[in-house]
Amino acid sequence: MQVVKIPIQINENSAEPLYHQIENQLRSLIVTGQLGEGTHLPSIREFAGSLNCSVITVRRVYQDLENEGLLRTKQGTGTFVAQVEAGDRENYRLKAAQEAMQAAVQSGKSVGCTEEELESLFREVLRAVYSN
Repeated sequence: MQVVKIPIQINENSAEPLYHQIENQLRSLIVTGQLGEGTHLPSIREFAGSLNCSVITVRRVYQDLENEGLLRTKQGTGTFVAQVEAGDRENYRLKAAQEAMQAAVQSGKSVGCTEEELESLFREVLRAVYSN
């Protein structure tokens, strides 16, 4: 059985907890279909080693995503990507975007940006990203 290498990028300078960075990226890979149903994930120990993090961190990520229904574990075989229904995929996708925007707004608000400034910045970033 082929185990996939998972392209997770960790930002050690981020204020976001390590498990959260891993969990969000792995969720995104599953929800966007980049990791398809039935994909065999590395063992907790292997994944932790490849990410240079603790086994406890990866165990927490796997458990959280299994609780969400995105992963399933078969005793003695490993952890696999579960089937994600189209409606669920859409909900996860929108939820991920909403959470990212909420974090950005909170960050802007914490440095004193007004609602109007944030709205203007959002439109500017939106244009820049979609014009490429």
